[in-house]
Amino acid sequence: MFESVVLSWYSAYGGGTIGNMLNQWEQAGFFAYLLPFLLIFALVFGLLTSVKIFEDKKAINAIIAVVVGLMALQFGFVSQFFSEIFPRLGIGLAVLLVIIIFLGIFMPKESWINYTMFGVGAIIVIIIIAKTAGAVGWSSSWWWNNNWSTIIGIAFILAVIGVIVASTKRSKPLGEQASTFVKNLFNQ
Repeated sequence: MFESVVLSWYSAYGGGTIGNMLNQWEQAGFFAYLLPFLLIFALVFGLLTSVKIFEDKKAINAIIAVVVGLMALQFGFVSQFFSEIFPRLGIGLAVLLVIIIFLGIFMPKESWINYTMFGVGAIIVIIIIAKTAGAVGWSSSWWWNNNWSTIIGIAFILAVIGVIVASTKRSKPLGEQASTFVKNLFNQ
């Protein structure tokens, strides 16, 4: 009941939908300035705190983090970069999550799956960075056009070496290597 009262109040006085609220936040600069500033501040402050350059003087770390965060937002390049990379990151994480779910359900628990997932994740990261670089105007396309066959050839050779190394290990019985889903499916 409380939710319906809040939703009816918000739809009557606030514009109606969550989309409208997010649009208002976007117009106020929430996504272009506040969130990038907070992310940069947190990263710089955490890095300075963990490296302990200024020992335990957190005030100095905070001042430096604020300055770096504000200076990074000076020309809008960071906002444009973040608005390009994070949607692609979300898509990449969704693809990786689906692969992990299917591998967890049907595949045995072997170490080669971890290496495979690392390889898939690395490919997704490379695609995200390449697409983001093209979207923000980093003209690296000539390099990819000239060298893509070499990169794919090296990746293929590394994959073959990885498969050969992984196949030389002794396999475990099905009961030890199967996922929980497969064990329950075959009553083992």
